[in-house]
Amino acid sequence: MTHAMLKGSNVPLQATTVRAVLRWTPGSGAPDIDASALLLGPDGRVRSDEDFVFYNQPRHPSGQVWRLGKKRVAEGLTDTIQTDLSRVEPSVGRILLVASADGVTFDRVRSLRILVHDAASADAEPLAYFDVKPETGQETALICGELYRRGEGWKFRALGEGYSNGLKGLATDFGISVDESEGAEDPLSAPRSEPTFPPAQPGPAQTSATQPAPAQPVVDPEQPTTVQPLPGASGPLPPEQPAGVPAQPAYGFPQQPPATQPAYGYPQPTGAPGYGYPQTPAAAGAAQSGYGYPQPVATAPDPDFRMPPQGPQFVGR
Repeated sequence: MTHAMLKGSNVPLQATTVRAVLRWTPGSGAPDIDASALLLGPDGRVRSDEDFVFYNQPRHPSGQVWRLGKKRVAEGLTDTIQTDLSRVEPSVGRILLVASADGVTFDRVRSLRILVHDAASADAEPLAYFDVKPETGQETALICGELYRRGEGWKFRALGEGYSNGLKGLATDFGISVDESEGAEDPLSAPRSEPTFPPAQPGPAQTSATQPAPAQPVVDPEQPTTVQPLPGASGPLPPEQPAGVPAQPAYGFPQQPPATQPAYGYPQPTGAPGYGYPQTPAAAGAAQSGYGYPQPVATAPDPDFRMPPQGPQFVGR
């Protein structure tokens, strides 16, 4: 669970390695923020100048407190201090977490927040967060919070104490020696060892109101091409009729296509019987029988043929 903290409140820390993240919203006229840490001994002061971790001395000689540098995240910009609490020297009782602006007051800084994370679970929710509000707005350095020992463990306390004389004035109050004599080398005033965080790169802009034409699909020569149906068609196209295959008849069983379709009832060509019972094949050159049963074919008139007797109604006519 994430603890939303008020000024002066504290929360115990179960994590052995913590990450204190300063986060703010950049904008026009907003200063660049730097995170730093001071390791304090039993008397509440640094033991030496080496106990000051900042942009020109990003790692403590013990290797247990160091700066991770600046990053751009969805909510803004961050600068981070990481500490391995389980290995901090026993003579260190407090670690101050400081935010400073380079000669610009904190009334121009928007949404300054310090978040404490378990470094072993970087993607998890923060353990606690504190929204830092300057008291006068003229501060150029702020103690956002502190990690301090309590018995065998550590706690985090939200502070929000400001300094109008900047990081140099804050560091001097806790025992850092700053030589202000002419020609003396001042590590706080020396050029930073890291470059200024680059601004966000703008996304690609649309240079024309006309949308670009969609890319044409690449045809794979190894794949068969799919035939698309015509517009308005209710289904796929039928396959093409192979060349040399006669068309099928519309209704009924397939028929042998005759050269000339005979009329109904008349003599049929050889091999194609007419309507009715099968016909007896006629001799070559003989005429086919008419409708009905087969008839004998006479080649000459019968001399013995006589007409049958006729009735009286036909006599004399």
